[in-house]
Amino acid sequence: MVESNGYDCEEHWVITKDGYVLNVLRIPLGRFVGCRKARNRPPVLLQHGMLLDARSWMLLPPKRSLPFNLADNGYDVWLVNSRGTEYSEGHTSLSHYDPAYWNWSWDELVAYDLPATFQYVYNQTGQKLHFIGHSQGTLMVMAAMSRDQLLNLLRSAALLCPIAYLGHTTSLLSRFITDNFIAEALHSLGLYKFDLNDLITMRTLKIICRIPSVDCSNMFTPYTGQNCCIKRSKTEIFLDHQPQPTAMKNVIHMCQMVRRGTLTMYDYNDCDENIKHYGQPTPPAYNMTCIPNDLPIFLSYGGADALSDVNDVKLLLDCLKHHDPGKIVVQYIESYAHADYLMAEKAKEDVYDPLSAFLNKLP
Repeated sequence: MVESNGYDCEEHWVITKDGYVLNVLRIPLGRFVGCRKARNRPPVLLQHGMLLDARSWMLLPPKRSLPFNLADNGYDVWLVNSRGTEYSEGHTSLSHYDPAYWNWSWDELVAYDLPATFQYVYNQTGQKLHFIGHSQGTLMVMAAMSRDQLLNLLRSAALLCPIAYLGHTTSLLSRFITDNFIAEALHSLGLYKFDLNDLITMRTLKIICRIPSVDCSNMFTPYTGQNCCIKRSKTEIFLDHQPQPTAMKNVIHMCQMVRRGTLTMYDYNDCDENIKHYGQPTPPAYNMTCIPNDLPIFLSYGGADALSDVNDVKLLLDCLKHHDPGKIVVQYIESYAHADYLMAEKAKEDVYDPLSAFLNKLP
């Protein structure tokens, strides 16, 4: 998806402290002659959301796609594939068929994946990096920042569809899985990997959506909310590569956030297990008020987003109310839902151009 559009692409492998082998793509240069100066290009790390991989950033044409635009505007672009996704199935000692491979939630993405990728990019470039996250990607970096982690390697953070609180989510699919304890039931039956592609309904949907007379552009609505601006052709491209698997434990962790409206580490629902892991009977909280007030932040959220619900984002913004006003940009797009940030026809004008302007103003 990178080289076919005329860009250089490097493939890197990052090993986390708990042994996962992460595939990271690098777009070191822009496509055009004036964009191909390699010296001192600021690194930007893009972190995708849950059930997606790095290809989710490249569903739009090159002229409208965020990573390609960043490369053409002088940035050294790095795209992470999170553990468990198609290109990051490796581990130093475990097979991805092993149940132990799937024993993680987003806590481990915060504790292991982010530090490993941040340090790797810093070692390769010698520069602090800009971070851009979508959905779960924003949760990962905010949780790390709230614990005073990675700040020595971070230049700025862009949060698209920020996920910190989920208690107000109106996502029909998320609510169904949560309210009926679907993930917990599957986990108790020994299913440790959550993969929608294993479902006959998903395979059938992919076949149906390729029929010329069928328009599946609204297929995301039960999960993301009503996206305003996604063309059918983008849905077909999405289905060629997504959704991606995640750990069942990760889904359970998200369900805990939805039920309780809180932001804590994974709850084992057993005092002894929690004490074993955390040294206390309840899981520790991630405190969003601890995010440094002077870190440059770009935050964008949509009024139609069922996952990153407006009311939950307002809770996050309340935690950031003491942030230096000169260091934070908050953008609200009333018509946008969760997938619009990756696939909307005008995402470049509506989101990516303001984000690029924010980055360009930073020292």
